[in-house]
Amino acid sequence: MFRVFRTEWYEKKLFKLSHQEQKRVLRFEQDLKQNPYSGKPLGYEFFREKKFNGKRLYFLVYESHNVVFLITISDKKTQQQIIDIIKTNLDVYKEQLEKILKNI
Repeated sequence: MFRVFRTEWYEKKLFKLSHQEQKRVLRFEQDLKQNPYSGKPLGYEFFREKKFNGKRLYFLVYESHNVVFLITISDKKTQQQIIDIIKTNLDVYKEQLEKILKNI
């Protein structure tokens, strides 16, 4: 079973969603614990997106730690920009996750 963690960026976006969308995303988060590779890969097997209501949820799968790291949520309009930002900052997200895991 995988553990699921969130970035601050993700949490800010999550709480801007409607109540229904938040419930849907929370169900998806629970599903990721059992099936971390659901969604569509984005250039790497470990970098994925899940679509819902015209929005996209971006996450990274760290098999070595049995962790899914939820990065952010965007709409279709900013999709490529967000993907590029995440790909550029993969090292930063790994460091953030390692700090989180160290403090557990």
